[in-house]
Amino acid sequence: MDLGIAGRKAIVCAASKGLGRACAHSLAREGVEVTIIARHEEALKAAAEEIGGATGSRVTAVAGDVTRPEDRERLLEACPSPDILVNNCGGPPPGDFRDWTRDDWISALDANMLTAIELIKATVDGMIERRFGRIVNITSSAVKAPIDILGLSNGARAGLTGFVAGVSRKTVRHNVTINNLLPGPFDTDRLNATIEAGAKSSGRSLEEIRAERSAAVPAGRFGYPEELGEACAFLCGRHAGFITGQNLLLDGGGFPGTL
Repeated sequence: MDLGIAGRKAIVCAASKGLGRACAHSLAREGVEVTIIARHEEALKAAAEEIGGATGSRVTAVAGDVTRPEDRERLLEACPSPDILVNNCGGPPPGDFRDWTRDDWISALDANMLTAIELIKATVDGMIERRFGRIVNITSSAVKAPIDILGLSNGARAGLTGFVAGVSRKTVRHNVTINNLLPGPFDTDRLNATIEAGAKSSGRSLEEIRAERSAAVPAGRFGYPEELGEACAFLCGRHAGFITGQNLLLDGGGFPGTL
């Protein structure tokens, strides 16, 4: 399917690896000019070169922390009129809510709620003027099925979800949609880090923990980042203009409900 977005311009956050990189690659393959940002410059530049080489699209790398206002400003200078915005930011650490301070909460809200809102605020009016815009926020399956040790993430991402539910109904009449992707267990560095932590705390092997966790997914495996990238690209496409304010769950069947 031709998604009809060749020549469009996109910003993709946290795109040096994992889910963000997969989204950037899928968009670039559709002919989109992509500007990517991540904190680690070497990995980011390597990702830009590899994506550009594989797709033939222009990929611009902006090294920085998207939660910092000055780095967001540099990002928007590099791509001042994006047609597509993919918000993405690593989640806060797990733990017990009794141990979290106000600063912990503020940090989580800043990274996983307020930064996305600031980028939406900075780009949405231009999209409305041009009568085309696609905004996709990568959140978490924990928004739909909260995980007790991920309280910081549950709270911050749920706040973003509530915000999107309101504003997305206002922008869609201008052909500007805002949706959320809710990934479950995808085979990324973050997932591997949690497996390593579980193995270390339990004294069990990495292989045993990994096999146990993947078997618990109804699909019998972890998700491939490319699968989320393709879902993101479709939501950013010309044919997705009637989809807005939605939360697309990609968890291999893990959520047990009907809705």
